[in-house]
Amino acid sequence: MSGASNRLDWVDCAKGISIILVVMMHSAYGVGDDLHGTGVLNWIIGWATPFRMPEFFMISGLFLGEVIARPWARYADRRAVHYLYFYFLWVILQVAFKVGLGTGDLREAAFEIVSSISGSYGVLWFITTLAIYSMTAKLLFTFHVPHWVGFVFGAILMLLQITSGVEAIDHFAMYFVYFYAGYAFAPLVFRIVAWGQAHVRITVTGLIIYALIEGYLVFAGGSELLPRGLNMGYASNPFVHLTLGFCGSMLICLTASLLVRIRWMNWLRWLGQHSIVVYLSFSIPMAATRTLILKMGVLRDISTVSVIVWLVALGSPIALYGLMQLSGRGKFLFERPEWAHVPGTPGSIGYQRTQVAAE
Repeated sequence: MSGASNRLDWVDCAKGISIILVVMMHSAYGVGDDLHGTGVLNWIIGWATPFRMPEFFMISGLFLGEVIARPWARYADRRAVHYLYFYFLWVILQVAFKVGLGTGDLREAAFEIVSSISGSYGVLWFITTLAIYSMTAKLLFTFHVPHWVGFVFGAILMLLQITSGVEAIDHFAMYFVYFYAGYAFAPLVFRIVAWGQAHVRITVTGLIIYALIEGYLVFAGGSELLPRGLNMGYASNPFVHLTLGFCGSMLICLTASLLVRIRWMNWLRWLGQHSIVVYLSFSIPMAATRTLILKMGVLRDISTVSVIVWLVALGSPIALYGLMQLSGRGKFLFERPEWAHVPGTPGSIGYQRTQVAAE
């Protein structure tokens, strides 16, 4: 296996771990809210809180360096328009689902769709944030801003713990440093992972020790596990939180680099390759499953209900994607159509004909 292929495999595996944690978090929080308590998934997500979103963003920035020098139109098509298409499409679908099975208030539905222009609708905020981060990194690159300046800028924003009340601003301040670090320090990340793959015993020992240290920092020092979230203990200190965000992100990368060597873990790599499929569509089956179980009133154990909701929310998008591949229909849900590309960029209407004519 070539170095490039191996690198891609573990990155996909890391994305798979990331999307599992994301779906787990929302499943646990939703059930915890409804049943007014916490279960086993809340403890797992509580432990992963310092790095759960940082590692998703860091991994998303790892290959930015390969495309950042592209012309603005082509770059924006892949790194901004791509995400915005899926964001607004799934906002409409989610609002339609809520109205169809909920209030039936069309005025409220219209209001939610208009409000989504802020880029922070429900779980989909991650999609628009990626677009904003990508364009910010492109601006810094265009004006030849040194990597260390961009990194320090992002670190300061995170350490300030900005709570403006505008989610787009708060999300940008909280996680940009991790995305930019993934882009700026990708070679270092790849070297660390390569070393870890070559020294398996030391790596495994280090991962176990770090997991215990992080658990202590998160759950000790006055922490409180809540139905929706966690008041962290020592890890609530901004400097400690920033450090754990990076260390935890590397923990996921190193873990993925070891798991990818196990043949029966290929499903995790596949899941990572299709993580956007899960991210875009898991919330609808998650909400439907939780509502159905609670209305039936048979199960009330928080751990049991949250695990069932989590598994259904994770499996439903995969089943939907499989049906789409078999039927050839509905691909626009996860594949951007020609009209949704910037004219003159790969994938846009008439692009291939233009290229042939030019040749």
